[in-house]
Amino acid sequence: MKQQSRGLIRLWNNYTEKHPNIAQFLMFFLLSNSVTVLQIIIMPLFKSLLGNTSLVDTSFQVLQLGNNFDGSVYYVFDYAAGALSAGGGGGLAYFLAVQTSITIAQIINFFAQRNITFKSNSNIWQAAFWYVIAYIIISLGAAAAQGLYKAPIYNLLMNTWEMGSAGETTADVISMIINSAISFWVFFPIFKIIFKQKPDIQAS
Repeated sequence: MKQQSRGLIRLWNNYTEKHPNIAQFLMFFLLSNSVTVLQIIIMPLFKSLLGNTSLVDTSFQVLQLGNNFDGSVYYVFDYAAGALSAGGGGGLAYFLAVQTSITIAQIINFFAQRNITFKSNSNIWQAAFWYVIAYIIISLGAAAAQGLYKAPIYNLLMNTWEMGSAGETTADVISMIINSAISFWVFFPIFKIIFKQKPDIQAS
C-alpha cells in the first residue's frame, strides 16, 4: 500500500514538473470541489438550526436592482419572510445559513489553495485582504445571478414536481453547486494573481 502511494506521488510529481499549469488547475479543481462538498454538508445543519428561530419570519431583502419580469422588485439578496415550504424565502435565517456555510468553506479554501495548489510564500495578510475583496465582489455577483434561477428551481422541485422537503433539499444543493461553479471560474485567475511564489533570497 505504501509503495503504491509513493508511486502515485512520484507519478504526480513527474506530471507536475512536465505540465505545471495543468497540474495546478487540476489541484485547484480538486480542492474547490472538496470545499463545495463540505459546504453542501454543513449548510443544511445551519439551515436546520436557524430554521427553528424567529429569524425565519424576518425578511432580508436588500440591494434592489430594478424589477422581475412579473413586475415585482428584484433584490440582489432576496430572502422574504416565511419558510420555503410555506411559500416564503427563508428569511434572515436562510440568508445566514447560506453565508455562514460559504464563509467557513472559503476560509478553508483560502489556506488549502494558498499552501497546496499555489504553494505561495507571499505576504499572507495582503493575500487575505485581496481574497476578502474578491470574495465580496463575487458573492454580490453570484447573489444577483441567483435571482434568475433560485425561484424557478425551488418552484419546479417543490410545487410542480411536488417533491416537498426532498425538493427543497435538492434545490438547496443545486443552488449551491451553481453558486460554486460561478466562484470556481472567477477565483482561479484571481488566485494566480494574489498567491505569488517569491524566489528565495539566499545570502551570498
